[in-house]
Amino acid sequence: MAVANYYTSTGEAKGEVNLPDGAFGIEPNRHVMWEAVRNYLANQRQGTAKVKSRAEVSGGGRKPWRQKGTGRARAGTTRSALWVGGGRAFGPRPRDYGYVLPKQIKRLALRSALSAKAQAGEILVISDFRVSEPKTREVARVLKSLELAEAKCLLVIPEHDPDLARAGRNIPTLTTRECRLLNAYEVLQAERLLIVDSALAKIEEAWKS
Repeated sequence: MAVANYYTSTGEAKGEVNLPDGAFGIEPNRHVMWEAVRNYLANQRQGTAKVKSRAEVSGGGRKPWRQKGTGRARAGTTRSALWVGGGRAFGPRPRDYGYVLPKQIKRLALRSALSAKAQAGEILVISDFRVSEPKTREVARVLKSLELAEAKCLLVIPEHDPDLARAGRNIPTLTTRECRLLNAYEVLQAERLLIVDSALAKIEEAWKS
């Protein structure tokens, strides 16, 4: 069974806590994690790059010179892709790069990512993480007490907390995510996972096989 260090919000160590085997105790599948990361990045692409073809470039309505007798190569328009100022041949067009990954693959990828982090000892569990008001300094104080101020950290909370989300969004190294919205890409990108203890059961319930 995987374990993680257990802390209070003041940074006091409280020993270790067992992580649920259903989400943190499997053998990581590297290929499935690669598939999930590739899918996530593809779905983030805007696909708005576009250039003009020869049909869309203005001008070029008249044949620049007669077909024969000039000694030059024949040309029908000054907007050919061969000409400066002409259209682009086979340039990018608006498209959707996204595609759907099977749910079973996404779930296995997330469980593999969580298990890989657990095996690497990069998961910390905190007993409680609440803020009295949506102030960045409160979240920064907790991260500093846990020595996570400089680390790229993913904070996993059991449910949406608007005050905590507002307080943490100004910290560039911190990402706050509800357990039901976890994805393999963000888990693998983080240097440390900081999980609120009440979220552990919800993670297993939401993402177990």
